Amino acid sequence: MRFDDSLKTVLAADVSTSFGARAAFRQLTDLIARGRAPADDVLLARLRALADAVPAATRTAVARGLALADPPAALVALFARDEPEVAASVLRAARLSPEDWDDLIPQLSPLGRSVLRQRGDLPPSATRALETMGSTDFALSDQRPAGASVAAAPVIAPVSAPVVAPVDAAGDIADAAAAPGERFEIADLVHRIEEFQRGRNTPFPFAMADEAQVASFRFETDADGVIRWIDSAPRGAVIGTHLAHAGVARTGVDGVAAGAFRKRAAFADARLVIAGASPLGGDWRIAGVPVFERSTGRFLGYRGSARRPRIEEDAARSRPAPPATIDARGAEGLRRLVHELRTPTNAIAGFSELIERELLGPVPETYRERAAAIRSQVSGLIGAIEDLDMAARIEAAALDLRADVIALQSVLTQVADDLAPLALRRGAELLLPDAGDVRVAADPIAVERLLSRLTATLLSASVAGEVMRVVVADDDADMVHVSIDRPAAFVGRDDLSLLHLDDQVDDADGAPLLGVGFALRLVRNLAAQVGGHLMFEPARLTVALPRAAAARKDAALTTHP
Repeated sequence: MRFDDSLKTVLAADVSTSFGARAAFRQLTDLIARGRAPADDVLLARLRALADAVPAATRTAVARGLALADPPAALVALFARDEPEVAASVLRAARLSPEDWDDLIPQLSPLGRSVLRQRGDLPPSATRALETMGSTDFALSDQRPAGASVAAAPVIAPVSAPVVAPVDAAGDIADAAAAPGERFEIADLVHRIEEFQRGRNTPFPFAMADEAQVASFRFETDADGVIRWIDSAPRGAVIGTHLAHAGVARTGVDGVAAGAFRKRAAFADARLVIAGASPLGGDWRIAGVPVFERSTGRFLGYRGSARRPRIEEDAARSRPAPPATIDARGAEGLRRLVHELRTPTNAIAGFSELIERELLGPVPETYRERAAAIRSQVSGLIGAIEDLDMAARIEAAALDLRADVIALQSVLTQVADDLAPLALRRGAELLLPDAGDVRVAADPIAVERLLSRLTATLLSASVAGEVMRVVVADDDADMVHVSIDRPAAFVGRDDLSLLHLDDQVDDADGAPLLGVGFALRLVRNLAAQVGGHLMFEPARLTVALPRAAAARKDAALTTHP
C-alpha cells in the first residue's frame, strides 16, 4: 500500500524564489490536470497567487502542456482568464463536457471565444452558445480619435485570433517516477509521447479545403500594432496578429514588419504567415504605411495590403518537398516535445546516479537499488528520445550530416562493445567479422547510430543460445554491404510485417521502447540519408553504405564512432 504525498510536497516547497514559484506552479497544475489533486477553491487560489510570480512565457508553456491531459473545467477556466497567449494555448485544445462548455463560454472574454470559434470539434451546444454571442463580440466601436478619417476609425472589439502554438510538450515531470506498474518507472513521459503520436494527425481546426484561397486583402491595425480590421474572411484567422512580434507563433510576421513598427516607418514585401488551411492560410507578402492624427501627430496604427508571394519569392515552391510520413507541423512539434523531455530525463538519470553511488552521502541499500533500477530504465527512455529527435529531423529535412571517411571495423567493434550487456541478458552471441581496411564515406555519427539501432533491434528479439553473425561484403564497386542474421523470431516475416511491429506489445528485456517497426524505419530512413539503403533478405538484414573512394582511404587515419 502506497501513500501519494506529491501534493503535500508541492505545497511545502519554498516559493520565495522565482525558480521555486515556477516549479511549484508547474507541479501543482500537473497534479490537478491529471486528477492527482482536487480542483478546489484552496488549490486554485494557490495557483492564482503563484501566477503573479511566474512569467507569462512559463504560464503559456504550462497551458500548452494541458493539451496532453484532461484538465477539469475549473482549471481550464483559471487559465482562460489569463493573458491572451495563455488563454489561447489552453482553449485551443481543451476537452470538456457539453455542460462544462455551457458554463465556461459565458465567462470568457471575446478573445477567448474567438479562439473557440476556430475549433471544429466542439459539441453542438457550445457552437450555438458561441453563435449567440457573435453580435457582442463582433460589434464595431463608435469611439475614434478626433480628426481621424472614417477609413482609419473602425476598431473591432477584441476578437483577436491570438498566437496559435503547436501542442508539443508536457509540463513538469519531476514526480513522474511515482506511477507504479508500468514497464518504465517514468511512465508518464512515455504516455505523453504516445498521446502526442496519436493526436498529431488530427485535422487542423482551420481546415476548410472546399473554399478557394483568397489572393489579396487589406488590413488596418491599432496603435499597438494589432490587426483589428480586414476586408476578407475568415477574419478570425488574421484579427489579433501583432505587427510588433516577429516569429512568435505559427501565425505572425517577420522581422521586417516588426522593425518597421518600432520605428513607425513604412514597410513593403514583409512576410506574414497565417496558420491553417482556411482561404487565408499560408504565406503572404504585406506592405503598410503608418497613420498619424493630423491635429496632434499621435500614431494611430497602420493601413496596409497583403498579396500572395510570387513563385520566385517563395523558396519552398522552387524545390520538391521530400517524402515524409509526418507533416511539417507534426515534425516541428515532435522536435519541440523531444526538447522538452530531454533535459528533465537527463536530470532524473543524473540524480539517480548520485544516489546509487552515494556521492552526496550514505544512502540505505534499498534506495540505492531503487536508484540503480531507475537509472537503467531511464537510459532506455533517453535512447528513445534521441531516436524521436533523429526521426523528426529526418522528416523535417533538418538532419546535419558531414562528409567523412571512416573505418568500418572500428565502428562495428564499438557497437558490439556497447551492446555486450544486452547480448548477455538475452543469452545470445554476436560474431563480428574481420572487415580489414574497408572504409565507408558517410557521416560517422549517422553510421554508428544506424548500425547500433539495427543490431540492438535484432539482438532484442533473440533467445538464449542464438548466434548472430555480422558479415561485411565489399565486392561491389560503389557500396559496402553489412549483413546481420535474423533472429528466429523474425525469420519468415516480410519487410512490411517487420516495419509495422509498433503496435505489438513486447515486454522482452531490451526490446525497443518505441517498437521494432519504428526502429527499422529509422534505420531505413537514416541509411537513405547517408546515401545507402536497407535490404530485407530471407535470412538476414543488410545495410548498403557508400564505399569510400580509393583516393580518400589514406585520409581516414582516425575513426569517429
